[in-house]
Amino acid sequence: MYAITIPEPGGPEALVWDDVPDPVPAEGEVLVDVVASAVNRADLLQRQGFYNPPPGASPYPGLECAGRVVALGPGTEGSGWSVGDEVCALLSGGGYAEKVAVPVGQLLPVPDGVDLVTAAGLPEVTCTVWSNVFMIAHLRPGETLLAHGGASGIGTMAIQLAKSVGARVAVTAGGPEKLARCAELGADILIDYREQDFVDELKKATDGAGADVILDIVGAKYLDRNVKALAVNGRLAVIGMQGGVKGELNLGALLVKRAAITATSLRGRPLGEKASIVAAVREHVWPLIGAGQVRPIVDRTFPMSDAAQAHRALEAGDHIGKILLTRG
Repeated sequence: MYAITIPEPGGPEALVWDDVPDPVPAEGEVLVDVVASAVNRADLLQRQGFYNPPPGASPYPGLECAGRVVALGPGTEGSGWSVGDEVCALLSGGGYAEKVAVPVGQLLPVPDGVDLVTAAGLPEVTCTVWSNVFMIAHLRPGETLLAHGGASGIGTMAIQLAKSVGARVAVTAGGPEKLARCAELGADILIDYREQDFVDELKKATDGAGADVILDIVGAKYLDRNVKALAVNGRLAVIGMQGGVKGELNLGALLVKRAAITATSLRGRPLGEKASIVAAVREHVWPLIGAGQVRPIVDRTFPMSDAAQAHRALEAGDHIGKILLTRG
């Protein structure tokens, strides 16, 4: 098969479409013929040499995919999956390839009303948002969620899922076009981080209360301001480090607000934890997608062999929603 390899870490040109051995499904895995994958920030870090796959995972980038089951590995009899099933999947790596071996617990059926290519952009964002905002931070109806990067793949999904449970949604994004798209998806409070201070704007919009839950992709750069923006009993969920990895934390401010900070990633979690998240997403999110209440937002697609150009597009930061890779 062909896959995107990274012979040496570097810029987008480090990605090479090359002939590699076919994967062989291990115990509890199925083999998926990949139709499409999606580009995530973690892929950029892996390309640069900063985020290696966990032990035993495929060495190729790609944390999600969609395709068709072409073989069942040992121990998957009775799993409910069959050769020919159209699926999408959460991966630890290997999505930028013609085939990938996937643990059965990380497979999802393609939701009703979603085509197979578009489904490739669902597993990572739905699992990330549902696990952090709902399973960990326990966002409730009537509460306020602040989603940084509201026009990103994560942000566009967070807006929709939060609105589906009756929460109020604030977002930060760069520029009026991105904010307008966030508003179309249901965002109530629109903050241009280039021109406005999100702490001040959020306080104004919430009568000084702040956000009950903050979903943060920035990290250290926003740590102090995120704590200031939290409501009493607020929960800050950190899922990215685009603004650095080390920051100062005012524990006094955290104590006064009786607030909590969590930090998680999906890729390195044990199989059982990933399976639990995937099962929760199938139970709670898939019906919303099938009913048209929540939809995947895709900005553009590139041929998988041209993954370098897709990485440049993500790095440029002018996209709204997901960037996909297709084998077509």
